[in-house]
Amino acid sequence: MSDAIIEMQNLIAELNSAADSYYSGKAELMTDFEWDAKFDRLKALEEATGQILPGSPTAKVSSDSLAGEKEAHEYPALSLAKTKSVADLAKWSEARPIWLSWKLDGLTLVATYDDGKLVKLMTRGDGSIGTNITHLAPAIRGIPETIEDKGHIVIRGEAVISYDDFEAFVASSKEDYANPRNLASGSFALKDVDEVARRNIRWIPFTPVHLEKDIVSWGERMAYLESLGFKCVEREEIFEPTEETISASIERWTKKVTDKINPYPVDGLVVCYDDTEYAKTGSVTGHHATKAGLAFKWADESAATTLESIEWSSAVSSISPVAIFKPVQLEGTTVKRALLCNISECERLGIGGVGTKIEVIKANKIIPKVISVTEKVGELEVPGKCPVCSAPTEIKISASGAKTLKCTNEECPARVLRKFMRFVSKEGMDIDGLAGQTLAKFVNMGWIKDLADIYKLPQHAGEIALMEGFGSKSAENMTAAIENARIRDAANFLVALSIPLCGKDVAKRLLGAYPNLRELIKAAERGESFAGIDGIGEVKSAAFVEWFSKESNRLLVEKLLAEIEINEYKAALEGGSCQGLTFVITGDVTNWPNRNALKDYIESQGGKVASAVSAKTSFLINNDLESSSSKNKKAKALGIEIISEQDFISRFGK
Repeated sequence: MSDAIIEMQNLIAELNSAADSYYSGKAELMTDFEWDAKFDRLKALEEATGQILPGSPTAKVSSDSLAGEKEAHEYPALSLAKTKSVADLAKWSEARPIWLSWKLDGLTLVATYDDGKLVKLMTRGDGSIGTNITHLAPAIRGIPETIEDKGHIVIRGEAVISYDDFEAFVASSKEDYANPRNLASGSFALKDVDEVARRNIRWIPFTPVHLEKDIVSWGERMAYLESLGFKCVEREEIFEPTEETISASIERWTKKVTDKINPYPVDGLVVCYDDTEYAKTGSVTGHHATKAGLAFKWADESAATTLESIEWSSAVSSISPVAIFKPVQLEGTTVKRALLCNISECERLGIGGVGTKIEVIKANKIIPKVISVTEKVGELEVPGKCPVCSAPTEIKISASGAKTLKCTNEECPARVLRKFMRFVSKEGMDIDGLAGQTLAKFVNMGWIKDLADIYKLPQHAGEIALMEGFGSKSAENMTAAIENARIRDAANFLVALSIPLCGKDVAKRLLGAYPNLRELIKAAERGESFAGIDGIGEVKSAAFVEWFSKESNRLLVEKLLAEIEINEYKAALEGGSCQGLTFVITGDVTNWPNRNALKDYIESQGGKVASAVSAKTSFLINNDLESSSSKNKKAKALGIEIISEQDFISRFGK
């Protein structure tokens, strides 16, 4: 057997193993940069030998390994050929009008509608066979249950998680995820719809596969989808494509990435013809349709540098290694640090000690990554103590085999980062500019040990202004946001404390039964039961009392009340328009900013809002009166009236 064939076999095994992890939400086995390099090497070997071995990823679309019902796609989901050359794009365009759009980095899902209703949602799978995940559709944003078009419609879109939502979820999770795509892919293996919904996945349509409307222009087809209520991928038309016009357009789109204007992860751009009939005239080569579209990927700029240290950064679920190296210029910016994820990543790359020679890139123009070690010096030293609280550390091995360093102290400030995030959230004290990553930095600096320390951050404004990624303006804005959060409603304050089972509804019910917050707290400290308050019950009462039974929590509340001013909660007046009625809200709302705003109005008028339809429900509010949703079905079975927002406003005001 020749050396080339042996190398091809090894590359196929590596690429297929990495693809399985990529599409199934497991630990990442290689970076996109490494994947592209190995894929290109395999393709070159196949061309040189004239052989394509069984299982080669150059001749097939990778599939997911999700459990569930497998089905054939009505229209095969072929992949796009890739290029890093603007000249290739210009040649491919044939001077015909083309469209550029994001190549979103998530998981492709195909939605099918019949008679105006969603009938099927499937993963892409291998392009021919996918997994039916229709049961998870209610948990994914951007997939309407019903649309106005009553024909047969098939749409492909990408399920993605924004960087902000990814950061927030990871900060409150006990699991490790490499990136938003990794989290999104792994979510579809779950059965719990509520758990999937918690991840804030959004489906963004990127092409209409089949419409019964006679529309030839791809741009007009996308505009038609938007008229039906879909929020489609961002796009731009180039009427006269040349190397110059395409290059100028790509430069504008690249700036959106480097300036972080686009909230979702992308790994390139997609180019397609506006003339969809012409696009169908291409042939199929391997698993690419030659005229269906072309993917443009940025040519990653790499730089060689030297490792100066490994910084161990604590977060909720792990203590992660960060490579600190001699500064290099990449994509027009100075880069001097890159997250290494976990110990397994360090071992895979061969990370050593100070003086180790490494190569780094900014993956997809944004994220600094170490892609290789060119010369190892010394050995990686894994700390035996947590850098935040000095408690002993331990190495844990996940189900996917990833080695991660953990702090053994359950009360380590870094491990309870999710409590800090809850405190500053909009539902809590609403302190803008303190995202999870920022809070984690301040925790690691030793500036935040408990919630009250957040109000002392302005003391560090000068130091914050000098930190990487900040500046004087950022420090000023953060200080202003903290000062603005010194006055907050009592219900928001209770929510901010992360008391088990105490959401805003529970907080309002508790506060409504006492003259003020202080009296409620005194009652909890005395061990009084709140089970008699409507909507509380024994379990929620016990959780509230237990939280205030701990001296550390009581002291924390006193420290916080010394920093802030509370607006006392005023219960709804008797005789409000919704007095004595219980509502359930489902579907999108149009007359209020969101469902929580409608809920607040109902409660301000003496009504209640429940999460599920039951015999106690007075009305179900749903703008789609004829929806086949489970809530509508149950309401009809129980004889409960279903009303629209307009019906609600007519009867109960706004």
